[in-house]
Amino acid sequence: MTDAIAIHGTCDPRFAAVRDAFAANFTDAPEGLNEQAARFSVLIQGQPVVDLWAGHADTARTHPFTDATLTPVFSTGKAVMALLIAMAVEAGRLSYDQTVASVWPAFAAEGKQDVTVAQLMSHQSGLPGFSEAVDPALWFDAPAVVAKLAAQAPMWTPGAASGYHPITVGYLANELFHRVTGRTMGQALREDFPDLDLWIGLPEAEHHRVAQMRKPTAAPSLGPIDPIKQAAFLDRGSAPGGRGSSEWRRMEIPSANLHGTALGLARIMGVVADGGRLGDRAVLSDATLEQLTRERIHGPDKVLPYTISWAAGLMRNDGLNVFGPGRSFGHYGWGGSMAMADPSRRLSAAYVMTRQSPHLIGDPRALRLLEALYAAL
Repeated sequence: MTDAIAIHGTCDPRFAAVRDAFAANFTDAPEGLNEQAARFSVLIQGQPVVDLWAGHADTARTHPFTDATLTPVFSTGKAVMALLIAMAVEAGRLSYDQTVASVWPAFAAEGKQDVTVAQLMSHQSGLPGFSEAVDPALWFDAPAVVAKLAAQAPMWTPGAASGYHPITVGYLANELFHRVTGRTMGQALREDFPDLDLWIGLPEAEHHRVAQMRKPTAAPSLGPIDPIKQAAFLDRGSAPGGRGSSEWRRMEIPSANLHGTALGLARIMGVVADGGRLGDRAVLSDATLEQLTRERIHGPDKVLPYTISWAAGLMRNDGLNVFGPGRSFGHYGWGGSMAMADPSRRLSAAYVMTRQSPHLIGDPRALRLLEALYAAL
């Protein structure tokens, strides 16, 4: 099976079944989701044990996908966003229990004065989209976006439920982060993790490394549509236009446009997997790590058609069972990308691909890889 496509990279012999599963995603993927290109990286105790890639970076199949190819991972970047907020907490710049308005007074408008940082990060603030349709071009004016959201009334009582914020949470978190650190999340990511090939806001000089994506052949299933889901996903201005354009890549949208490699994602998720450490560097204390990963709310989400246990920006595996069988944390992205961490096994992993699926969480290709991985442990 592994001879059906040229697979590159490294794989510890004990994870040969993972290599077979990776190959199978190109030859007999569920629902016809045969890969155009993909990469899967796994670290245990900070050391790579699997790092495989295959396919072509362009739809014309003229340029091979390599270990230097960058892939847009969309909402998988929210895991990195959550780690950056945790680092601000670690530095004493923020507390998860303080109100957003204590840092950003305008945010208190329309009954949002008691929304905490933890509630914002766990999608409880009631701002999953704009309450009235906007021109998609608005998203390219970040100050206008955050001003509009700060002035908006929440769509439900903050703290009463979660409702996934597909795009808005990135603008809100980045504004909060900038106010307390003096840096944007994109700047902090490059300055604090220069050895990781991860970018929030991709410089023009790096655009040649970005793989072309194939959109899903079907729309995701959101369940019954109501005004909240409409605002989050379906209004004309629910998301920025021009995805894949140079302007889109250059923008800093921590919730939606991180570009990176699977290895870079697996390494940064190693902070969660390996007791707050990245190699020899202490990034988060045990106390901050506990605050980052503990449950903030658990129940039916108002936007995604799932019952979700949310940590402070990370999805908890409890009930979802999309990050292996353990007490794991992570995030999925539009089309199927995924990054996760399992502290009980000191394991972190990430999957990126160019052929997108309609699965909002738990892409079957990622699940196949994780199943093979855990079976080999």
